[in-house]
Amino acid sequence: MLRLRNRRERRETGLFLVEGFREIRRALDAGVGIEEMWFCPELYLGTSEGEIVDRSAVAGAETIQASDAPFRRMAYRDRPEGLLAVCRQFDTSLGHISLGEPALVLVVESIEKPGNLGTMIRAAGAAGADAVVVADPTTDVFNPNVVRSSLGTCFLVPIAVAATDDAIGWLTSKGLRICVATPEADTNHWEAPMREPTALVVGSEQYGLSPAFIHATDIAVRIPMPGGVIDSLNAATSAAILLFEAVRQRLL
Repeated sequence: MLRLRNRRERRETGLFLVEGFREIRRALDAGVGIEEMWFCPELYLGTSEGEIVDRSAVAGAETIQASDAPFRRMAYRDRPEGLLAVCRQFDTSLGHISLGEPALVLVVESIEKPGNLGTMIRAAGAAGADAVVVADPTTDVFNPNVVRSSLGTCFLVPIAVAATDDAIGWLTSKGLRICVATPEADTNHWEAPMREPTALVVGSEQYGLSPAFIHATDIAVRIPMPGGVIDSLNAATSAAILLFEAVRQRLL
């Protein structure tokens, strides 16, 4: 269980950890395969945790009760909720993504912080995006902190992981307009048309977008920051602003 916090172990075993009531419930709702369900009734925060354990057992998971001390050692939260699942990794290829009409896709390139990536996935789910494409990933999408910060939305929003060139090729083949966010752009983000099929692209916290995405851009936008005290926003904040501008335009 402790080894699964390590990216190499997750890659070699094809397993990952999911902790918490909401996160595991959403994994079950999405049909994610659960190998083991560890539970500790002493740490439950509510009265419905037993239902999650029962659902996991029906779905084929081995259920294992642990006492307080060993469960806290396995858990990665400061305040464990008494539920911790070992799950099978799911398909993250571009081929499994289905798009609606008009499509809305969030593309995040080389995001470094698991918390930011999870927050972006959560925002994409709230905005009704068809998918999140993680290009040239620095952070493993199965990192426990990605799952945690997404509140399990990572199981409900289709996610694909791909090299940047492959991601660009896929977006182009699907007819999506590539809209990148960069402080150097002349167009304000609300001036970009987002009612048509659109891919919103946000780069890494430290280095921004790669030249490949800059060259593939159909339109570049900036988020105005008249405060003057900073020159860039947190990547997850930028993604949320762009997503909900698309929502605003499509609701008009």
